[in-house]
Amino acid sequence: MNSTLVRAISGAIYVLLLIACILYSSHSVLLLFGIFLILATIEFSKLVKLNSIVAVCIATGLFLFFGFTNTNKTYDILLLILSLVVSMKALIFLFDNNMKPINDVSKTIYLVGYVAIPFIIITKIPFVNGNSFEPKTLLSLFILIWVNDTFAFIVGKSLGKNKLFEKISPKKTIEGFIGGMFFSLIASVVLAKYFVTEPVSKWLVIAIISSVFGTLGDLIESKFKRIAGVKDSGSIMPGHGGVLDRLDSIIFVAPIVFLFYQILYYVS
Repeated sequence: MNSTLVRAISGAIYVLLLIACILYSSHSVLLLFGIFLILATIEFSKLVKLNSIVAVCIATGLFLFFGFTNTNKTYDILLLILSLVVSMKALIFLFDNNMKPINDVSKTIYLVGYVAIPFIIITKIPFVNGNSFEPKTLLSLFILIWVNDTFAFIVGKSLGKNKLFEKISPKKTIEGFIGGMFFSLIASVVLAKYFVTEPVSKWLVIAIISSVFGTLGDLIESKFKRIAGVKDSGSIMPGHGGVLDRLDSIIFVAPIVFLFYQILYYVS
Protein backbone atom coordinates (compact mmCIF):
# COMPACT_ATOMS: atom_id res chain seq x y z
CA MET A 1 0.00 0.00 0.00
CA ASN A 2 1.18 3.51 -0.84
CA SER A 3 2.99 5.07 2.13
CA THR A 4 1.06 8.34 1.77
CA LEU A 5 -2.24 6.44 1.85
CA VAL A 6 -1.13 4.47 4.92
CA ARG A 7 -0.18 7.70 6.65
CA ALA A 8 -3.53 9.28 5.75
CA ILE A 9 -5.53 6.30 6.99
CA SER A 10 -3.67 5.97 10.30
CA GLY A 11 -3.91 9.72 10.84
CA ALA A 12 -7.65 9.71 10.14
CA ILE A 13 -8.21 6.82 12.57
CA TYR A 14 -6.25 8.67 15.26
CA VAL A 15 -8.20 11.91 14.77
CA LEU A 16 -11.60 10.18 14.70
CA LEU A 17 -10.77 8.13 17.80
CA LEU A 18 -9.62 11.26 19.62
CA ILE A 19 -12.70 13.30 18.68
CA ALA A 20 -15.10 10.47 19.53
CA CYS A 21 -13.57 9.81 22.95
CA ILE A 22 -13.32 13.49 23.88
CA LEU A 23 -16.95 14.21 22.95
CA TYR A 24 -18.44 11.00 24.37
CA SER A 25 -17.80 11.35 28.10
CA SER A 26 -15.28 12.15 30.82
CA HIS A 27 -14.81 8.39 31.33
CA SER A 28 -13.82 7.85 27.70
CA VAL A 29 -11.35 10.75 28.01
CA LEU A 30 -9.78 9.13 31.07
CA LEU A 31 -9.62 5.74 29.36
CA LEU A 32 -8.13 7.05 26.12
CA PHE A 33 -5.47 9.23 27.73
CA GLY A 34 -4.70 6.55 30.29
CA ILE A 35 -3.90 4.20 27.40
CA PHE A 36 -1.97 6.94 25.61
CA LEU A 37 0.01 7.58 28.80
CA ILE A 38 1.04 3.93 29.10
CA LEU A 39 2.15 3.82 25.45
CA ALA A 40 3.96 7.17 25.69
CA THR A 41 5.69 6.03 28.88
CA ILE A 42 6.96 2.88 27.19
CA GLU A 43 8.23 4.94 24.26
CA PHE A 44 9.88 7.52 26.53
CA SER A 45 11.52 4.74 28.58
CA LYS A 46 13.09 3.33 25.43
CA LEU A 47 14.28 6.79 24.35
CA VAL A 48 16.09 7.52 27.62
CA LYS A 49 16.89 3.88 28.56
CA LEU A 50 14.68 3.74 31.65
CA ASN A 51 13.19 0.52 33.05
CA SER A 52 9.82 0.47 31.27
CA ILE A 53 8.04 -1.71 33.85
CA VAL A 54 8.98 0.61 36.72
CA ALA A 55 8.18 3.66 34.58
CA VAL A 56 4.72 2.36 33.64
CA CYS A 57 3.97 1.55 37.29
CA ILE A 58 4.93 5.09 38.36
CA ALA A 59 3.01 6.80 35.55
CA THR A 60 -0.08 4.61 35.95
CA GLY A 61 -0.09 5.07 39.72
CA LEU A 62 0.01 8.85 39.36
CA PHE A 63 -2.72 8.78 36.71
CA LEU A 64 -5.04 6.59 38.77
CA PHE A 65 -4.57 8.68 41.90
CA PHE A 66 -4.74 12.18 40.45
CA GLY A 67 -6.84 11.50 37.34
CA PHE A 68 -9.97 10.89 39.36
CA THR A 69 -9.74 14.02 41.53
CA ASN A 70 -11.20 16.64 39.18
CA THR A 71 -12.73 18.61 42.06
CA ASN A 72 -9.64 18.75 44.26
CA LYS A 73 -8.10 22.18 43.61
CA THR A 74 -5.17 21.54 45.96
CA TYR A 75 -4.07 18.52 43.94
CA ASP A 76 -4.57 20.46 40.71
CA ILE A 77 -2.29 23.28 41.83
CA LEU A 78 0.31 20.81 43.11
CA LEU A 79 0.35 18.99 39.77
CA LEU A 80 0.56 22.28 37.91
CA ILE A 81 3.52 23.53 39.95
CA LEU A 82 5.41 20.27 39.50
CA SER A 83 4.73 20.27 35.78
CA LEU A 84 5.82 23.89 35.34
CA VAL A 85 9.06 23.28 37.24
CA VAL A 86 9.88 20.30 35.03
CA SER A 87 8.87 22.30 31.95
CA MET A 88 11.49 24.90 32.90
CA LYS A 89 14.03 22.10 33.26
CA ALA A 90 13.01 20.78 29.83
CA LEU A 91 13.50 24.21 28.26
CA ILE A 92 16.97 24.48 29.80
CA PHE A 93 17.65 20.99 28.42
CA LEU A 94 16.48 22.10 24.95
CA PHE A 95 18.68 25.18 24.74
CA ASP A 96 21.68 23.51 26.35
CA ASN A 97 24.22 22.48 23.72
CA ASN A 98 25.00 19.31 25.68
CA MET A 99 23.94 16.22 23.69
CA LYS A 100 25.14 13.65 26.23
CA PRO A 101 22.82 10.93 27.61
CA ILE A 102 20.50 12.05 30.43
CA ASN A 103 21.38 11.00 33.98
CA ASP A 104 19.09 8.65 35.95
CA VAL A 105 17.69 11.33 38.25
CA SER A 106 16.70 13.55 35.32
CA LYS A 107 15.11 10.58 33.53
CA THR A 108 12.77 10.03 36.48
CA ILE A 109 12.02 13.75 36.81
CA TYR A 110 11.09 13.96 33.12
CA LEU A 111 9.00 10.80 33.37
CA VAL A 112 6.91 12.35 36.15
CA GLY A 113 6.78 16.02 35.12
CA TYR A 114 7.19 15.89 31.34
CA VAL A 115 5.16 12.75 30.56
CA ALA A 116 2.86 11.58 33.38
CA ILE A 117 1.56 14.82 34.91
CA PRO A 118 0.77 16.54 31.57
CA PHE A 119 -1.43 13.59 30.60
CA ILE A 120 -3.29 13.99 33.89
CA ILE A 121 -3.67 17.71 33.27
CA ILE A 122 -5.08 17.02 29.79
CA THR A 123 -7.94 15.07 31.40
CA LYS A 124 -8.66 18.05 33.69
CA ILE A 125 -8.91 20.66 30.92
CA PRO A 126 -12.60 19.82 30.17
CA PHE A 127 -13.32 20.87 33.76
CA VAL A 128 -11.43 24.19 33.80
CA ASN A 129 -14.63 26.26 33.76
CA GLY A 130 -16.14 24.43 36.73
CA ASN A 131 -17.03 20.90 37.79
CA SER A 132 -19.16 20.13 34.73
CA PHE A 133 -17.61 18.28 31.80
CA GLU A 134 -17.04 20.56 28.77
CA PRO A 135 -15.29 18.52 26.07
CA LYS A 136 -15.28 21.36 23.52
CA THR A 137 -12.51 23.11 25.45
CA LEU A 138 -10.13 20.15 25.10
CA LEU A 139 -11.12 19.43 21.51
CA SER A 140 -10.59 23.08 20.56
CA LEU A 141 -7.11 22.96 22.04
CA PHE A 142 -6.28 19.96 19.87
CA ILE A 143 -7.72 21.72 16.83
CA LEU A 144 -5.49 24.74 17.41
CA ILE A 145 -2.43 22.50 17.67
CA TRP A 146 -3.40 20.63 14.50
CA VAL A 147 -3.94 23.91 12.64
CA ASN A 148 -0.60 25.23 13.85
CA ASP A 149 1.28 22.08 12.86
CA THR A 150 -0.41 21.83 9.46
CA PHE A 151 0.15 25.42 8.39
CA ALA A 152 3.63 25.58 9.91
CA PHE A 153 4.48 22.68 7.57
CA ILE A 154 2.72 24.17 4.52
CA VAL A 155 4.09 27.70 4.94
CA GLY A 156 7.53 26.43 5.93
CA LYS A 157 7.74 24.15 2.90
CA SER A 158 6.61 26.82 0.43
CA LEU A 159 8.14 29.98 1.92
CA GLY A 160 10.59 28.84 4.59
CA LYS A 161 14.17 30.10 4.26
CA ASN A 162 15.36 30.82 7.79
CA LYS A 163 15.86 27.86 10.10
CA LEU A 164 14.16 28.00 13.48
CA PHE A 165 16.34 25.52 15.39
CA GLU A 166 18.44 23.73 12.80
CA LYS A 167 20.54 21.73 15.24
CA ILE A 168 17.50 19.94 16.66
CA SER A 169 14.93 20.11 13.86
CA PRO A 170 16.41 21.04 10.47
CA LYS A 171 13.04 21.25 8.70
CA LYS A 172 11.43 23.84 10.97
CA THR A 173 11.63 27.44 9.78
CA ILE A 174 10.83 30.83 11.25
CA GLU A 175 8.42 31.47 8.36
CA GLY A 176 6.64 28.21 9.12
CA PHE A 177 6.36 29.11 12.79
CA ILE A 178 4.85 32.50 11.96
CA GLY A 179 2.48 30.95 9.42
CA GLY A 180 1.33 28.32 11.90
CA MET A 181 0.62 30.94 14.55
CA PHE A 182 -1.20 33.21 12.09
CA PHE A 183 -3.65 30.51 11.03
CA SER A 184 -4.04 29.35 14.64
CA LEU A 185 -5.14 32.86 15.56
CA ILE A 186 -7.72 32.77 12.78
CA ALA A 187 -8.91 29.34 13.92
CA SER A 188 -9.17 30.57 17.52
CA VAL A 189 -11.58 33.34 16.51
CA VAL A 190 -13.81 30.84 14.69
CA LEU A 191 -13.70 28.39 17.61
CA ALA A 192 -14.44 31.09 20.18
CA LYS A 193 -17.45 32.45 18.27
CA TYR A 194 -19.03 29.30 16.88
CA PHE A 195 -17.84 26.32 18.93
CA VAL A 196 -16.87 27.02 22.54
CA THR A 197 -18.74 30.36 22.66
CA GLU A 198 -16.20 32.02 24.94
CA PRO A 199 -14.51 35.43 24.65
CA VAL A 200 -12.40 35.77 21.52
CA SER A 201 -9.65 37.47 23.52
CA LYS A 202 -9.28 34.37 25.71
CA TRP A 203 -8.88 32.06 22.74
CA LEU A 204 -6.46 34.38 20.97
CA VAL A 205 -4.18 33.99 24.01
CA ILE A 206 -4.71 30.21 23.98
CA ALA A 207 -3.80 30.16 20.27
CA ILE A 208 -0.53 31.97 20.98
CA ILE A 209 0.21 29.58 23.85
CA SER A 210 -0.54 26.61 21.59
CA SER A 211 1.75 27.84 18.83
CA VAL A 212 4.69 28.85 21.01
CA PHE A 213 4.66 26.02 23.53
CA GLY A 214 3.48 23.44 21.00
CA THR A 215 6.56 24.20 18.90
CA LEU A 216 8.80 24.06 21.98
CA GLY A 217 7.26 20.73 22.99
CA ASP A 218 7.95 19.32 19.56
CA LEU A 219 11.55 20.53 19.71
CA ILE A 220 12.10 19.07 23.20
CA GLU A 221 10.94 15.65 22.07
CA SER A 222 13.13 16.00 18.96
CA LYS A 223 16.14 16.54 21.23
CA PHE A 224 15.30 13.40 23.22
CA LYS A 225 15.18 11.50 19.92
CA ARG A 226 18.43 13.03 18.65
CA ILE A 227 20.26 11.97 21.80
CA ALA A 228 18.75 8.49 21.45
CA GLY A 229 19.68 8.40 17.76
CA VAL A 230 16.18 7.57 16.49
CA LYS A 231 13.77 9.20 14.04
CA ASP A 232 10.53 8.36 15.85
CA SER A 233 9.60 7.57 19.44
CA GLY A 234 7.71 4.48 18.29
CA SER A 235 5.93 2.83 15.37
CA ILE A 236 2.38 2.25 16.61
CA MET A 237 0.98 4.74 14.06
CA PRO A 238 2.16 3.86 10.53
CA GLY A 239 3.59 6.93 8.85
CA HIS A 240 3.33 9.03 12.00
CA GLY A 241 5.64 7.31 14.49
CA GLY A 242 4.67 6.80 18.09
CA VAL A 243 2.15 8.19 20.54
CA LEU A 244 4.75 10.58 21.95
CA ASP A 245 5.42 11.87 18.43
CA ARG A 246 1.72 12.75 18.03
CA LEU A 247 1.25 14.21 21.51
CA ASP A 248 4.57 15.98 22.11
CA SER A 249 2.94 19.38 21.54
CA ILE A 250 -0.18 18.91 23.66
CA ILE A 251 1.72 17.57 26.68
CA PHE A 252 3.80 20.75 26.75
CA VAL A 253 0.88 23.06 25.96
CA ALA A 254 -1.68 21.61 28.39
CA PRO A 255 0.00 22.76 31.65
CA ILE A 256 0.40 26.32 30.32
CA VAL A 257 -3.23 26.49 29.20
CA PHE A 258 -4.29 25.05 32.56
CA LEU A 259 -2.21 27.75 34.28
CA PHE A 260 -3.89 30.39 32.11
CA TYR A 261 -7.34 29.20 33.21
CA GLN A 262 -6.25 29.19 36.88
CA ILE A 263 -5.09 32.79 36.53
CA LEU A 264 -8.43 33.77 34.95
CA TYR A 265 -10.28 31.99 37.77
CA TYR A 266 -8.42 33.79 40.56
CA VAL A 267 -8.53 37.26 38.99
CA SER A 268 -12.22 37.10 38.06
